[in-house]
Amino acid sequence: MAVTLKFIGALRHASGAETLALTCKKGFSLMELVNELTKEAPVLRRSLLDEQLEQPKPNALILVNGREISVLNGLETKVKDGDEVVFIPVVHGG
Repeated sequence: MAVTLKFIGALRHASGAETLALTCKKGFSLMELVNELTKEAPVLRRSLLDEQLEQPKPNALILVNGREISVLNGLETKVKDGDEVVFIPVVHGG
């Protein structure tokens, strides 16, 4: 199955593309997708994953089909064929 990945802002620069297509197995969780993505695009690893916890960083917002993953099933959200996953860096300032 194919999932479209979209990168916004600094993540677009890190990935080298605005969108990517990732082929994955049926029933893939979002966490598995992030792990697969960071294997295929290691430059994104530092931007998306906390190295110690091996979990997505809290400064990256992840949407699946326009819905933030906290209103879905978090990182256990299953992606389906044709889904769009968007990665948005959260900018902090003071």
